[in-house]
Amino acid sequence: MAVLTGVKPEKVFNYFEELCSIPHGSGNTRQISDYLVNFAKERNLKYYQDESNNVVIYKDASEGYEEAPVTILQGHCDMVAEKTPESDHDFEKDGLKLMVEGDYLTADGTTLGGDDGIAVAYMMAVLDDDSLKHPSLECVITTDEEIGLLGAKALDTSVLKGSYLINMDSEEEGYLWISCAGGLSGISRIPVEYQDTEGEVVEVVIDGLTGGHSGAEIDKNRANANKLMGRFLYELGQKAAFTIAELEGGTKDNAITRKSRTLLVIDPEDKSVLEDYIKTYQADLRKEYSGTDTGIKVTSVSQGKNTIPALTMISKEKVVFFLMNVPYGIEKMSGEIEGLVETSNNIGILKLNEKEMAASCGVRSSVGSAKLYVSEKIQYLTEFLGGEYTVEGDYPAWEYKKDSKLREIMVDSYKELFGEEPCVKAIHAGLECGLFYDKIPGLDCVSYGPTMKDIHTTEEKLSISSTARMWDYLVKVLENIH
Repeated sequence: MAVLTGVKPEKVFNYFEELCSIPHGSGNTRQISDYLVNFAKERNLKYYQDESNNVVIYKDASEGYEEAPVTILQGHCDMVAEKTPESDHDFEKDGLKLMVEGDYLTADGTTLGGDDGIAVAYMMAVLDDDSLKHPSLECVITTDEEIGLLGAKALDTSVLKGSYLINMDSEEEGYLWISCAGGLSGISRIPVEYQDTEGEVVEVVIDGLTGGHSGAEIDKNRANANKLMGRFLYELGQKAAFTIAELEGGTKDNAITRKSRTLLVIDPEDKSVLEDYIKTYQADLRKEYSGTDTGIKVTSVSQGKNTIPALTMISKEKVVFFLMNVPYGIEKMSGEIEGLVETSNNIGILKLNEKEMAASCGVRSSVGSAKLYVSEKIQYLTEFLGGEYTVEGDYPAWEYKKDSKLREIMVDSYKELFGEEPCVKAIHAGLECGLFYDKIPGLDCVSYGPTMKDIHTTEEKLSISSTARMWDYLVKVLENIH
């Protein structure tokens, strides 16, 4: 590879490039976990690896720092595995193809995994540099964060002694995050029935959306393709008779869905009605989402007349009713912290199969009861339609700690290094800090990271200069933990 040869800080980017050469999408982390264990063995560092592929690597304090608080550095090694429609990348076996575009590092046709591979690279660079001054370190690399913080949830924290935790899973330089939302995945399964249906078979695709992280970008007025498809189907039903043979959209409930697809069986006499409506609908959406999703496309391809299995009218109405009524976007803003989204929902995955319509929603809130309320709304809707609802990956919010010595150190270190104060804020996206805070009494946590753009999308970019500055900042913080 060697795309990043000479890019500074060299150790950080060299390790990041090595990480990118190893497939590490969520649910496929054994290889990268073993790579990290071998890294520790080669340096005679104590390590711990569990059945969930989590890895902890320990490093003793530098001379003079033996009495300093034991500090946990933490990030996750899995990445959201998304690719462009034309990409032939195989996330199970292929390494990423990295590219440098000005100040940004990106990947060819895929997500980059800077979220959160750069944290792992930072930790490896710290562990591999004996010249740095630091307290006793516990470098915790978790797995499957992107599909419900599963690794952090499974980790036995009795192997940790740290009282400070620096999480490096944030994406905006100059910000220190000191609280985050909790979340869960709400899975709806609504049974459906099919019957052989004759008519014009037409594929309709809604795509070209911006998408993004369902926590960090949920307040950006970005459209969700699954919700747009629900509206499309409902409004088309007011104009023409049709039913649904296929329906799918999205692969992650923590990513705002960029594309949704359906296969319709429509009365041939209504084909022109469908075509006219598609033009009108696309124009309406581009106007409604001007400035955020101006590239929305609604297209159709006719496959001719045929008889194929499609939903019965009752099943079709159940699907459309669900999509029209399932919540999407901001449910409530915080009444205490200005500008903070308190509660939201994202219908990230939609799939119609031969037995059911399955949908997965990412529910987030910094208030536990509010998170439960949104989940209950989806449950009530699902069960009203005769379906079953289950919850997966439920994780707690990370509550604000009024007195934080670590926060003071990190604010002071930032001012010392850059001559200005960082912005100290709460975040709506979920962070693993909540689980560690919940498991380790009295834990003092702060999250930070270099600037990244469009995480969880194929446009993901990592700022090279910001990565360098935030490396210098990490070194300074560790030096100041006396």
